[in-house]
Amino acid sequence: MSALTIRQDECQLDFLSLGAVVHRLDPGVLPFRRCKSLEVHVSGGEYNAAANLASCFGLQTGVATAMVDNGIGELVQSRIREMGVRPFYRHFEHDGVRGPNIATVYSDRGQGVRPPVVFYNRANEAGALLKPGDFDWQSISAAGVRWFHSGGIFAALGGQTADLIVEGMQAARASGAITSFDLNYRGKLWKTLEGGEARGREMMQTIAANVDVLIGNEEDLQLSLGIKGQNVEKSSKLDPQAFFAMIEQVKEQYPNVQAVATTLREVKSTNRHNWGAVLWLDGETFDTPTLELDVVDRIGGGDGFCSGLIYGLMSGRKPEEALRLGWAHGALLTTFPGDVSMAKLPEVEALAEGGSARVQR
Repeated sequence: MSALTIRQDECQLDFLSLGAVVHRLDPGVLPFRRCKSLEVHVSGGEYNAAANLASCFGLQTGVATAMVDNGIGELVQSRIREMGVRPFYRHFEHDGVRGPNIATVYSDRGQGVRPPVVFYNRANEAGALLKPGDFDWQSISAAGVRWFHSGGIFAALGGQTADLIVEGMQAARASGAITSFDLNYRGKLWKTLEGGEARGREMMQTIAANVDVLIGNEEDLQLSLGIKGQNVEKSSKLDPQAFFAMIEQVKEQYPNVQAVATTLREVKSTNRHNWGAVLWLDGETFDTPTLELDVVDRIGGGDGFCSGLIYGLMSGRKPEEALRLGWAHGALLTTFPGDVSMAKLPEVEALAEGGSARVQR
């Protein structure tokens, strides 16, 4: 059983995330300079977790986010409905010229020795305009929420988005929900805001003081929370000891944190990765075997891990089982195009238990 105290009473939402949604343009294996057509994926780390938990794991989930009243906004809303996620929107009126906008992510898949290339247009992004007071947390929480989640990219989007995360987390904790946060530290984003990276570290530390479950690797812990550790460039990408060595510092500085987890990924080529995961939960450490992945699309694998782990913890699985569900679901997600899950729970459980890629008849 999980050491986390998760609400067992009737709740309208098992999981609620707070973040920005984006639309990602995907030319497949072609570089943008040669592409003639694009797939459109709706994404955003916090939304991805909610979508995965709804579509693959069958939970009742919601997302609190910004929405724009134009065709792109309508496309995004349609995809959110498709995935079975309940939306809580702060609506923004588009002026027909400059925005506010749903951000655009441009991301090809690369191939073999050619890495994926990702770039963004986040100019006048609606999500960056979100601020405390934009969502009625009391009303949302009144119907019951078991788990509240957000992430570090959203924290760095706008001048008040980190404050909004703190507001949401404090309301969630007051209502009895577990809180989680994917560190995802992005120095480039913080540099665009007043106060720069110093302000970023300050806000990330304030958020961490309100978190039960942290998701993040050694570099995230060092850059966002100031946790001392070895040079991440020199350590093995698959060695869990470097990660576990930092946990005592996390626990000392943030006694509220009950669990810390991350994926371990070693990239051999764009389409061949070694994949593992580790979990520290209430003083115990757990890790997975290393799996060799044949990757179709790497975007969203980390969110797949996060959602599978959360499902395992929420459903009362043993910690090692919860970790394996996250590891297996993240691995499966890299075999699909797009950012959200196309897997089914039995497929995740089969891989978590040591299943193979033999033909299923």
